[in-house]
Amino acid sequence: MNNIKGIYAASMSVLNGNLTLNIDKTIEHAEMVIDKGCHGAAIFGSTGQAQLIPISEKINLLNKLATNKYKDKYLIGTGLNSLGDTINLMRVAKSLNFEKFLIMPPAYYLYGDNEVIDFYSKIVEAIPESKIILYNFEKLCGYKFSVECVKELVKRFPNQIVGVKDSSYNLFENLKLDNFSVMPGSESKLLKGLELGCSGIITATCNATAGLARKVYDDFSNGTPQTVNEKLCEVRGEFEKYNLISGLHTFYKQKASIYENLLPPLRVLDAKREKELINNLEKLNFSIKSLMAA
Repeated sequence: MNNIKGIYAASMSVLNGNLTLNIDKTIEHAEMVIDKGCHGAAIFGSTGQAQLIPISEKINLLNKLATNKYKDKYLIGTGLNSLGDTINLMRVAKSLNFEKFLIMPPAYYLYGDNEVIDFYSKIVEAIPESKIILYNFEKLCGYKFSVECVKELVKRFPNQIVGVKDSSYNLFENLKLDNFSVMPGSESKLLKGLELGCSGIITATCNATAGLARKVYDDFSNGTPQTVNEKLCEVRGEFEKYNLISGLHTFYKQKASIYENLLPPLRVLDAKREKELINNLEKLNFSIKSLMAA
């Protein structure tokens, strides 16, 4: 079975004061979101500042992550603008026995479905023993997957193209494929997605909402009444008022000041917006203190 299912956080990267990757803290954070309820975590997704962190630092982290207790629960983000860099990073990960990869098409240049099929075809040809989750996020890369493009990729590579993270939200209601994971990129789409046959979610804010999202998922799976979905969506809505990475790092710096370190041009929220975010979350009975105590 290729199916990847459940609640996944697009895990945050934790940086030192000199903006190098703190490998131990980044791994500890990924472990924490799993302990809080996630079925797994995506390492070096958008929320993990994937396009900003040097490849050498990613490789250093993967070498340590390879012996982690949750190794099988990680998706590795390897999508880079350079096809060669994408393939080379996957080769390193494969040599460490990682096999599940989250890959966004390149940014900057304009292209269509045929070019995207060519891009992923070259990846599969180079790394045939891989499980690839397509990453649909037009806002960041400039391209939006069509249903037809995904179906063609799965037709050509049924053993390698195993799912899609849908952050453009044009697929999760319309794409139906056997043994294929469709995972929206927002908690606000979780319950509706499950009702439509989706496999779960991969989201930035599951760094904070893991427990709530897991309860919604488990209650749906068990056929029990939903009691926290409204709160889950409201919390997501508060974070969505800001850049998600900035908001999450602002939220987590209440736990530890190291979270305030972000690679430019990213930065944490200013004092006014920080106060606004924290106060609005507290009105929902949601705080870093309650999260850590859960």
